[in-house]
Amino acid sequence: MKAKFIKGIVGTNEILQDGLEQIAFIGRSNVGKSTLINSLIGNKGLVKTSGQPGKTQQINFFLINEGSKDEKYFVDLPGYGYAKLSQKQREKMRKMILWYFISGEADIKKVVLIIDAKSGLKEFDIEMINVLREYNHNFVIVANKVDKLNQKQYHKNFTTILEQLGDDVTILPVSAKTGRGRDKVLKWIEE
Repeated sequence: MKAKFIKGIVGTNEILQDGLEQIAFIGRSNVGKSTLINSLIGNKGLVKTSGQPGKTQQINFFLINEGSKDEKYFVDLPGYGYAKLSQKQREKMRKMILWYFISGEADIKKVVLIIDAKSGLKEFDIEMINVLREYNHNFVIVANKVDKLNQKQYHKNFTTILEQLGDDVTILPVSAKTGRGRDKVLKWIEE
């Protein structure tokens, strides 16, 4: 899959309505969002990964399949909830993320909400799910890092997540590190 970085934005911009579909990727800091996007694209170095959570502080647009009929953007939103950012910075990130989903400016086709399979849903994950439902965004939950769970933990964690959300949500178990579930995420994006 061909891909290239186009631009990062922090508010209203013409790229939001340039006619290309947007596949948005959202999740807490340190859930492996950048690694997952790189895995889907097949380019380990395109989306910058960092050992330091909270690195992405703008909405980054990556053009996928340039020049083809399947041309679209993968949109990498800032990770939320990173404790080492000041309260003011965290609130600024939160408002930017919510603006992207609520304003109606962006042509959002689908949303990939990434959670850590090991730690499950957190407060802002549930807030994001409620926003996505309220604004009728088509979304999937990707439970990343399943390679770090044994079978018992896997079953327990997924049962808990389903109990919290109900069965009207699609959850895909994924390991961006090993590639497990990659094809299912790509298939969901293309449907």
